[in-house]
Amino acid sequence: MGRLFIISNRLPVTLTVEGDDISAKASSGGLATGLSSFYKDAGGLWFGWPGISYDNIDPGTGRKIEKLLREEHQCGSVKLTEEELQKFYYGFSNKTIWPLFHYFTNHTVFDNDLWEAYKRVNQKFCDTVVGEIKDDDIVWVNDYQLMLLPNMLRQKLPNASIGYFHHIPFPSFELFRLMPWRREILEGLLGADLVGFHTYDYVRHFLSSVRRILGYENILGTVSSGYRTTKVDAFPMGIDYEKFSKATRLPEVREEIDKLWRQIGDRKIVVSIDRLDYTKGIKDRLEAFHIFLHRYPEYKEKVTLIMVTVPSRSQVPSYSELKSEIDELVGKINGEHGTLGWMPIWYHFHSVPFPMLIALYSFADIALVTPLRDGMNLVAKEFVATRPTERDGNVGVLIISEMAGAEKEMGEAVMVNPFDHDDVADSLAMALKMPAEEQRRRILPMQKRLQRYDITKWAGDFLDSLDEIKSQQNRLYSKKLSGRLRQDMFERYHKSDKRLFLLDYDGSLKHLVDEPMEAKPDDEVLEILSTITADEKNELVIVSGRDSETLEEWFGHLNSGMIANHGAWIKHKGQEWEMLEPLDNIWMKNIRPIMQLYVDRTPGAQLEEKEFSLVFHYRRAVPEMAQVRVSELKDDLRAMTTSLNLGILEGSKVIEIKNTNINKGNSALRFISKAEWDFVMAIGDDWTDEDMFMVLPGNSYSIKVGLVPSNAKYHLDDVDAVREFLKSLLGLNR
Repeated sequence: MGRLFIISNRLPVTLTVEGDDISAKASSGGLATGLSSFYKDAGGLWFGWPGISYDNIDPGTGRKIEKLLREEHQCGSVKLTEEELQKFYYGFSNKTIWPLFHYFTNHTVFDNDLWEAYKRVNQKFCDTVVGEIKDDDIVWVNDYQLMLLPNMLRQKLPNASIGYFHHIPFPSFELFRLMPWRREILEGLLGADLVGFHTYDYVRHFLSSVRRILGYENILGTVSSGYRTTKVDAFPMGIDYEKFSKATRLPEVREEIDKLWRQIGDRKIVVSIDRLDYTKGIKDRLEAFHIFLHRYPEYKEKVTLIMVTVPSRSQVPSYSELKSEIDELVGKINGEHGTLGWMPIWYHFHSVPFPMLIALYSFADIALVTPLRDGMNLVAKEFVATRPTERDGNVGVLIISEMAGAEKEMGEAVMVNPFDHDDVADSLAMALKMPAEEQRRRILPMQKRLQRYDITKWAGDFLDSLDEIKSQQNRLYSKKLSGRLRQDMFERYHKSDKRLFLLDYDGSLKHLVDEPMEAKPDDEVLEILSTITADEKNELVIVSGRDSETLEEWFGHLNSGMIANHGAWIKHKGQEWEMLEPLDNIWMKNIRPIMQLYVDRTPGAQLEEKEFSLVFHYRRAVPEMAQVRVSELKDDLRAMTTSLNLGILEGSKVIEIKNTNINKGNSALRFISKAEWDFVMAIGDDWTDEDMFMVLPGNSYSIKVGLVPSNAKYHLDDVDAVREFLKSLLGLNR
């Protein structure tokens, strides 16, 4: 394994430049903590923006900065100007992606100028790092600011291992479809070998958007885009559990806890710690606390909410407005309920040092974590890690929003809907009354879970999965028909005197389409097929699931054989159509009404009736609905056909039911067995072509269209690659 390169918007260190003095301070956050040892141990580098504008950095200072970052921190800087920061970071990243992906469409801005800046900065990241990376290195791109970067890197480094992790929510298709540049973003992410999210919900939303917008299906989370595959999976980010669980023993933390005791005494403490952001639900949390004080007056002067709000994105107007609204609401609640010796809310608008943070976690009775939408939320995990469960008495209660990604791992916590202020208020009262034994019963399983899947395990799991998917890809890529393999095939073709071509049509020679008129062979296809049949050494067989009448209309003028209806009918060169074996379609009258019912229940679907098969097409149907309907349809068909000689065939957005004796393998054997061929080539893209590949002689050339597992010996990327390959073989490119 090569070196590990981590790329994120910000570096794990933040620079300060004052004259000739350059200093670096460690950045806070789980990502920097969790990945620092990985990339350093692997001899890699971490690339990102170091926290300073490069408008006024002279070349000499720039070299000093780079030297400091490389030698002392194993980092490399991406040099952003003030304009780029405004348009790329404060603009597109935080006025477009952030609000849309968090379901706040009212804050979302669609501005083409900001989009162009986003593209330029992603390209700058690519240009900065690409010269450093070799084929055996590993690249890990992080977060929403760099969603175009994986594909940009892929264009420059086709063989590199590239992973991408998305640290914020990925919205449902109904939200994501609002993005004018949705295709470019999805294609950018699919440049990675592995795309990771915090929860399976986000995985599901992403795969739904890929299917609906790009048309790429997935099998168990693996997306095939024809020429390559991308694995999509969930990896819930952990914390440095040992750091937080042991921090309560630090002298500086004990000192802060003692200060809190002297100031607060035996009052119950509810702690709330967030970055200033409209997604965190701070206003809703305050409204809920206000209701709590009205509804449960017995807790007045007995409970204090300590609310720490860390300044963030002060240059974005909506954040300044939010700060004013929070200030006003805190003042209103304290003014209405406070007394001479008691203030219900202690409000701190600043960051707190680590010892104070741990003191607040360990001193609090309740952590109130109620974001309106959050990718993960590590505050909830940090609070749980600090709870001292070995002591008698209360150990604390976590109240967490159903909308936080962390909720998926913390089922023992008290769950609330953050928009339901009454629910939050009642949950606060319940938590304050919760017996100590129940508190321990809830906290202990969460602690064990967080200890097992900590930040190191999370990072290692992601990198192991990246290595696994890359190995799977390499096994497929090794079968790709290119270079010497292709040349050897060409040489054998030209030396052969008796050649057989078995060529699937839809999806192999012609792109899959919805409209029948568009499915007709174009001039290029006809030129390729005519050239094959013009050579007396060649015999061509066109293999298709289409009916014999259609094939006759399209290809009857060619001197070729044909296989129709997936093998029900065959036609040898210069002869009439014949049925492969006696068949009947009596069964259709019982099966047809069931399939028609599913068509009626699935808008966009249609039923095609062939001579000896029925086909349920769902290419135009809503993918999620079609997925459910197809599953139900297959169950019903299996139940109805158990005693019949019928098979259920699943193809590219079709379900076909037909006689089990009908398959492309049996019909292909009729052509294979008629002569001693010294060159046999079969090309196909669908599962129906696997039967054909399996009956070929051992020295044949079987080619699968698309990079998916197959019985074929070789792969070509797509229809265009098939056409180019055949034209080269036949000398049409000269």
